[in-house]
Amino acid sequence: MAAITAADVNKLRTMTGAGMMDCKKALTEADGDFEAARDILRKAGQKIADKRAENETSEGFVTVAVSEDGTNGKLVALACETESVAKVANFRELVQRILDAAVRTNAASKEELLAVKEDDGLTIQEHITDLTGKIGEKLDLTYVTLTGEKVASYIHSDSKKGVLVALKNVGSADAAAVGRDVAMQIVAMKPVAVDKDGVDSATVEREIEIGKEQARAEGKPEAMLEKIAQGKLNKFYKEQTLLNQEFVKDGSMTIAQLLDSKSKGMTVTDFKRVAIGA
Repeated sequence: MAAITAADVNKLRTMTGAGMMDCKKALTEADGDFEAARDILRKAGQKIADKRAENETSEGFVTVAVSEDGTNGKLVALACETESVAKVANFRELVQRILDAAVRTNAASKEELLAVKEDDGLTIQEHITDLTGKIGEKLDLTYVTLTGEKVASYIHSDSKKGVLVALKNVGSADAAAVGRDVAMQIVAMKPVAVDKDGVDSATVEREIEIGKEQARAEGKPEAMLEKIAQGKLNKFYKEQTLLNQEFVKDGSMTIAQLLDSKSKGMTVTDFKRVAIGA
């Protein structure tokens, strides 16, 4: 049995960021083999992740990056269980590491991003598992990327909500400023689609049936139900689709009108909204 010194424990702690007692235990179990000890710590993190898989993650941190030419944006959200963990340095550092990896590799999906291998030989998934072992909480990653003529971003003041929005026909307008206003709208008003054409058929059918049932409950004639339901559907489009929503900063115009006032024909082609705990 190898003698485990304080220097050995401190070395493993520096390598992994794990607690002193956890490092000592892992080194003892690994008979002083540092690589084996790292594997033991990683397995401990996976055990915690498995055990806490059903736990709610309502806290966390969102960060975003937009390319220099403004045509691509990437948003990373790492959720955890408690507010205190979301504020610690190694948690924030991991979020930034994940975003840097997304930008560096231009990862197209969460699965692709989790498989990215860092210079230390560990994948992003393994780094998340390692931190799970250190902090003892479930961590849940959300990753979205968006491409467009111009992409703007917004992170809410609580750092738990973020948006990427793609603009078209920007012209000479300040895309970052206009996009920020639109992204703030998306955070606040939670639109389900850019416009009515983006609403899926199942949602449309459900809203029509709800409208009919409401009208029927109000005693309206059967012959009028379809027309009434269509009217309610149009109201749904106005309230729930981005371009038709009233601008929260100026209720005298819709988002479509706001964009057109900044540059003729400017519109939104797509958006991604991410919220932790909401």
